[in-house]
Amino acid sequence: MAENTLDRAAKNIILSLQDYALLSGRALSNLFRRPLTLADIFTQADSIGVGSIPIVLLTGFFTGGVLALQTSASLSQFGAGAITGQLVSFSMIKELGPVLTGLMVSGRNASGMASELGSMIVTEQVDAMRALGSDPLKKLVMPRLVATVVMLFFLAILSDMVGIMGGGAIAVFMLGQDGSQYFHSSYQSLVFGDIFQGLVKPVFFGFIIASIGCFYGMSTKGGTQGVGRATTQAVVVSSVLIIASDFVISRLMIGIFGR
Repeated sequence: MAENTLDRAAKNIILSLQDYALLSGRALSNLFRRPLTLADIFTQADSIGVGSIPIVLLTGFFTGGVLALQTSASLSQFGAGAITGQLVSFSMIKELGPVLTGLMVSGRNASGMASELGSMIVTEQVDAMRALGSDPLKKLVMPRLVATVVMLFFLAILSDMVGIMGGGAIAVFMLGQDGSQYFHSSYQSLVFGDIFQGLVKPVFFGFIIASIGCFYGMSTKGGTQGVGRATTQAVVVSSVLIIASDFVISRLMIGIFGR
């Protein structure tokens, strides 16, 4: 009995991976098919990107502030408080900025995509689109995918900037450090590999958020309860994949750039 249960679970996982790969591949292939639905892409970009700015700004600012507090307290024991800005900028640009931005956008938008598309599946709106000759993947999935990847890229940059500024505000007004020294040390030691690593991660994270949210939304079954279940699964799976892929990308970048 246990073997049958494990066998069934393994088959379900493999089938889900296959369906996910097919949905993602077909959605990406629609990028090269005319007409390109620019209006839908801009609408999703406004909803996903502009709507996420407040939470990204708050998260970035307070994360930078906490980093400045913690690193300064530790570094001061060794007389190295002057490099607080350097550690804050490294942490925000290479790691915390992209990851926390991805997690915030995942919680806000992966759930929204799953619930919105799941509701359309349950109310048979997607079936009506197919009956009218419209491709749901081109109309519903592809715009969300493109908008999330593009907007998360810029949101991560915004989070990095605000995080470094938040760390600077704490360093200057609470810790009594020199502002010029903080900001000079925060960018002088940065190299191309650090910036590149911080800009590559949001691209992968954006793809994960949109593809997982749309996959669970388009796979919704079981009425309104199924919509709630799909929403929860989308947030959990996308968050776990963001953290796991962050480790893989970081290891790859360290192997390439040596830092």
